[in-house]
Amino acid sequence: MSNELWRHSATELAELIRKKDVSSREVVESHLNRIEAVNPAVNAVTRVLADSALDAADQADASPALGPLHGVPFTIKENIDCVGSPTTQGVPAMADAMPSQDAPVVERMKLAGAIPLARTNLPEFGLRIHTDNPLHGLTRNPWDSMRTAGGSSGGEGVALATGMSPIGLGNDIGGSLRNPAFCSGVTSIKATTGRIPWASSIEPISQPIAYSLMVAEGPMARSVKDIKLALEFLSGRDVRDPTSVTAPLEGPAPENRNVALVTEIEGIKMPPAFVAAIRRAGEILEAAGWHVEECQPPELARVNEVWAQLLTRDIEETVSSISPMMTEGAVGLLNELIERFPSSAMPNTVVHMERDRLCRDWSAFNQRYPLVVGPVWSDVQFLHDADLDPHTGADTTLSRLAFITPGNLLGIPAVAVPMGVHDGLPLGVQIYADRWREDLCLAAAQLIEDEVGLICPIDPVT
Repeated sequence: MSNELWRHSATELAELIRKKDVSSREVVESHLNRIEAVNPAVNAVTRVLADSALDAADQADASPALGPLHGVPFTIKENIDCVGSPTTQGVPAMADAMPSQDAPVVERMKLAGAIPLARTNLPEFGLRIHTDNPLHGLTRNPWDSMRTAGGSSGGEGVALATGMSPIGLGNDIGGSLRNPAFCSGVTSIKATTGRIPWASSIEPISQPIAYSLMVAEGPMARSVKDIKLALEFLSGRDVRDPTSVTAPLEGPAPENRNVALVTEIEGIKMPPAFVAAIRRAGEILEAAGWHVEECQPPELARVNEVWAQLLTRDIEETVSSISPMMTEGAVGLLNELIERFPSSAMPNTVVHMERDRLCRDWSAFNQRYPLVVGPVWSDVQFLHDADLDPHTGADTTLSRLAFITPGNLLGIPAVAVPMGVHDGLPLGVQIYADRWREDLCLAAAQLIEDEVGLICPIDPVT
């Protein structure tokens, strides 16, 4: 059995360890063996913490189970501080950037009994939706080695999809938890902005405005149950993050049970399989007592525009300092975005007033439709580096994020959940709700997962 422990979910492994059916060391060794077996084909894991993980496993086996993930290994994206390993941001200049303190999410995973197992790959500074960098190289999609694993938490998504890790940590300012979940066929949650704290001990420890307003740390896993459990102990105020809050994880039953099903996006032709997957998700929710209606949320195109304006202001102010550490292609994409969304086109005051208005309008929409279900990406996983094409790369990125950006600009929760496989690639849907209503997203995702089933772990297709 120990050779196949990597197939289990985090909650299953915690239960096996708690009952002493298996040891934490057996679980950790199983995942280390899995990394050795499959990582060469996909390059998702960048650094293996074998010695410290095995020591922690032995300590876990010698002590009573105190936390919900006691003795369970987890993986960490390389832009999240984990003491003992560098926070590289995927660039050679930061290859030895050692944190003095764990990030709040890592600290809370450890308090829950989980054991750091390995670090995972990302694009340079997390600024692409494709995972490749000059420090560690390209991460390959386990379903199709020629296609993107998504980004920026692409290594994390692949590690989970291939059984190298049962649960992991990423972050999201433009879908970076949800993009790779879709690309690799796993699940993730981008919580309400502020629910899960962010902090770093590596300069700059203070972040620009778009980051403060839109970024979210969060868990990724293969099952909804796992991300729901992680949300419970990752949430809550941390003094290192002045925007973080402690808020209830459960809310009142909605006054109505309407679902807005988003099967069309203006200016984008989604593949028929995507539309069919969204409608199937609607059918599952309808069978559970929800009323489903195909309709449009407020001003999606404007949401995308304001998100881009807000983000590119940060990029414009930092690109001169970070570009010497980045590859030419990645810098080219950033400059293309700056040119497409110049700050002169929308004054700062207008950006923030529009964001405020759109937040109100979407919240009002959520009173009529407590759930909004649509695509994760609006098109299939693209071929490697298509996002850097000098003529079409920016469009490749922006079009795929057409239904991603509301989560970041508006600060609302979103869950990405698989919907099976089509033409050898994962399908998925995304579920939105109003701020602080992660419980509605997760309940709907669980209904869908119960009906559709899991599609991972898998062996990489080479």
